[in-house]
Amino acid sequence: MVDTTGDIWRWHHNVSECYYHLQMTVKYRRNLFTEEIEQVILEVMEGFKERYEIEVHTVGFDKNHVHVLCRFLPKYSGGQVVRLMKSITVRQVFRRVPSVKRWLWGGEFWSDGYYIATVSGRGDKKVIEEYIKNQGRQEVVEQLRLFDL
Repeated sequence: MVDTTGDIWRWHHNVSECYYHLQMTVKYRRNLFTEEIEQVILEVMEGFKERYEIEVHTVGFDKNHVHVLCRFLPKYSGGQVVRLMKSITVRQVFRRVPSVKRWLWGGEFWSDGYYIATVSGRGDKKVIEEYIKNQGRQEVVEQLRLFDL
């Protein structure tokens, strides 16, 4: 059973509500993002939820890197998702905008590295730290007894 329609995703015995901030950089930090290339990448990312259960929430382009806010099922690791995004987007960029290859040596569009951070739908790090610290009962509840001994 997979339910990825609401804020909380349910998948078999897992429940998740975790967003990821990804940052991927163009090889050699080349300023290659044009409107045409950005549009290709956005179109490709639109199909990720239907095919891979990866919801791309927000995408922001700079001249040589892209920031992505997304979420995905816990069956994937962050590295797997980044690798998938890079491979599928570059394949389409090279197919639809072949002139971009002349700016790159060796046929690689993305650099090897990336940045990833988790982002909670419930608050920032301080809120989560306080929530974890304050777990447990606030008052001691005495054990009920059947007989007074």
